[in-house]
Amino acid sequence: MVMRLSDRLAKLSEGQLVDGRLECLYHGWQFEGKGKCVKIPQLPSGATIPRTACVKTYEVKDSQGVIWVWMSDKNPADPEKLPWFENFARPGFQDISTTHELPYDHSILLENLMDPAHVPISHDRTDWSAKREDAQALLFKVIERSSRGFAGLWGKEKEQTMPNYLRFDAPCVLQNNREIVDKNGEKHYFSGLFLCRPSGQGKSMLIVRFGGTKRSSPIAKLFPMWYFHQNAGKVFEQDMGFLSSQNEILMKEKVPTKELYLNLRSSDTWVAEYRKWMDKVGHGMPYYFGHNTISLPKEPAVLEHAPAGLVAGISASLPAKGGIGTMHTPNLANRYFRHVIHCKECRSVLKAFQAWKNAFFFLALASAAFAILVSGRQWKSFLVVSSALCLAGVYACSSAIALNTTNFVRLHRRL
Repeated sequence: MVMRLSDRLAKLSEGQLVDGRLECLYHGWQFEGKGKCVKIPQLPSGATIPRTACVKTYEVKDSQGVIWVWMSDKNPADPEKLPWFENFARPGFQDISTTHELPYDHSILLENLMDPAHVPISHDRTDWSAKREDAQALLFKVIERSSRGFAGLWGKEKEQTMPNYLRFDAPCVLQNNREIVDKNGEKHYFSGLFLCRPSGQGKSMLIVRFGGTKRSSPIAKLFPMWYFHQNAGKVFEQDMGFLSSQNEILMKEKVPTKELYLNLRSSDTWVAEYRKWMDKVGHGMPYYFGHNTISLPKEPAVLEHAPAGLVAGISASLPAKGGIGTMHTPNLANRYFRHVIHCKECRSVLKAFQAWKNAFFFLALASAAFAILVSGRQWKSFLVVSSALCLAGVYACSSAIALNTTNFVRLHRRL
């Protein structure tokens, strides 16, 4: 079961697990798996917990490593409706998964993820495949349309082939698949899977899964998992300025996208297809921006995690650098709050690097102090070298911490 809110609407997602119970960190109330409240510290001794002190629950299911929630109150959960990703079930398939919370609308996020034309320019040299000189006209072919989404093939015009298969299944599943036959005639399968959901008006949560059946290169295996996670964060930061401003303009202009976008058939077919799909089904959404029609939000966006106080003021004074004290100022423009707090592995790595940094710093100070006190030349040299090596360790740990917490800033924007 998944649970929502506690005694005074505090988010239980901000809580913690204590002895298998979910504890609200506002007042310490604890709930068991079916939503029943089993502990209220503020009750007098011997008092009975009120029956109404419970939280709403929803059915959940684990499928292919993803937790799905059945949100309907009217109909029983139907496991047959769970998405099934064929490539992820193939023998030998391996993937890298990351989670990100992003400061722009769900539709803007999906539009960005189904746009292959921007990759060579916006993500130039971010990995081993994106190169700006590869920007070119693309071929597209829509092969399926329905109220549940659309699917089609795409490829590079120069190659005159369309080996990539893109599929959007409403409301949250986008996948880009490809099959490659090697020189030995063996077929390999590759998938980019994006699971996108709104986390509020103008905010989105995204699970990214990239993988394939072909073995990773020996060089890739040399890099730790957290390195790939921070590189994924870099990719989203490269697009963030464009997408945030796009979000603002859509809300400001209040017109359909055909009056604002110049969609090219050789690059923007999926974007146009997605907005036209919204024209057909948008009436069932809280709000939407279609190709020809729109429905504006009836309520203004609720601002959460609003920074306050001195630390927030200092943080906001240096946006290009991420600010001072941003580790303590929740802000979805900050990599730490977009990814690290949602990723157990990166949180653990960050704590480990911080501990090593402190240890190296202490050893460097101790070695330097002993180098001053000892009289023997050999001991003095040994301690000086040890102190230098420890300071190098401090620098290495600081660099690793920065990789995981500092936003990417383009060269022409850097101070």
